[in-house]
Amino acid sequence: MSWFASPRAIPYVLLLPAIVVILSVVLVPLLVSFWTSFTAYNLTKPATLFQFIGLRNYQRLLTNADFWWAFGRTFVFVTITLNLEMLLGLGLALLVNKITWGQRTLRTIMMFPMMFSPILVGFQFKYIFNDSIGLLNNALFDLHIISQPIPWLVDGTLANFSIIFAEIWMSTSVFAILLLAGLMALPKEPLEAARVDGCNPLQVFQHITLPFLMPFVYIAMTIRSLDVARAYDMVKIMTNGGPAGRTELLWTLMTRTGYQNSQMGMANAMGYVSIILSIVFTFYFYRKLVAARTFMGGAQ
Repeated sequence: MSWFASPRAIPYVLLLPAIVVILSVVLVPLLVSFWTSFTAYNLTKPATLFQFIGLRNYQRLLTNADFWWAFGRTFVFVTITLNLEMLLGLGLALLVNKITWGQRTLRTIMMFPMMFSPILVGFQFKYIFNDSIGLLNNALFDLHIISQPIPWLVDGTLANFSIIFAEIWMSTSVFAILLLAGLMALPKEPLEAARVDGCNPLQVFQHITLPFLMPFVYIAMTIRSLDVARAYDMVKIMTNGGPAGRTELLWTLMTRTGYQNSQMGMANAMGYVSIILSIVFTFYFYRKLVAARTFMGGAQ
């Protein structure tokens, strides 16, 4: 009791409410969900919460074709989306960085897409890509480019393209803002020295600008990889995993398994296996970030 009355206990006492909230809101549900992944828990049969079945859920996942298709589709979705967002964000940041008048206004406008809710963006692009009343098909008809409506959200390949397009539209600004911050922090002396030595703009970008920006790129990719790997809202609104499950990603499959099929134990097992995907991307980008900072002479 004497320790609690000492000045050293004051920081811990002040942090106690936050610790209690974190334990109750984060840790307890995490432990419960981890436990249920080893049970036959069914939402319609509460007693199954205590029916321990060991690794059976995880063993079933090894032969569950729907899960592995969703896992692979999510991996491809994350890879394509991140790379396109990075390239477009880099190009946008380079263009805005060249502007000397109205740059603050443009930076504000660039942030608008990321401020919208994914559900709102999903409804917006569901209307744009609608095959009968959608803005895109109507525009293509008016321009006499097509004679029959294109089934953007009905064809499996086009539906995946539509979701990727919507995701890129909403989140490219994350890369653009972070890379623009990197460009604004770039020292002017190396650039001026390179120009004096006769380097052309491409050489300056390749050997000075891009290496300096790589830590910002990997930070943005780490943040976005975690968001994209958990994609749910936009897919749910635009296609609901269809047609015939061809746009089903991990989180939409887990939701269907857990809440529609009531197999919560299996859904939580899927969730913990899917964590592997997030860990792989995070570890990869962290290693790249360390290497980029080391190359630029920063701390490891």
